[in-house]
Amino acid sequence: MSRAEALRAFIATHPNDPFPRYALALEYKNGNRFEEAREEFAVLMRAHADYVATYLHAGNTHLALGDRAAARETFARGIEASVRKGDTHARGELESALAVVAE
Repeated sequence: MSRAEALRAFIATHPNDPFPRYALALEYKNGNRFEEAREEFAVLMRAHADYVATYLHAGNTHLALGDRAAARETFARGIEASVRKGDTHARGELESALAVVAE
């Protein structure tokens, strides 16, 4: 069983836990399966909008797919989520990513 298959099985039994879906999206992203990664990140952001770790990787996935506008929007949404959560480290990373894409 591949890691992606194991993660999908875990998601099926723990659908409200954001981490396995995040791990699956990263598995796809790191395997250059960017379309699948984008889909998983989208599901995660809809279901767990304050799961701040998602936004940087989701934005970078959009960049890998050549969609700078979606990356900018994702980074901006991540900044908003990081402010809500009080996560200054993630906020700084997302602001830096947004500044690079905005250039």
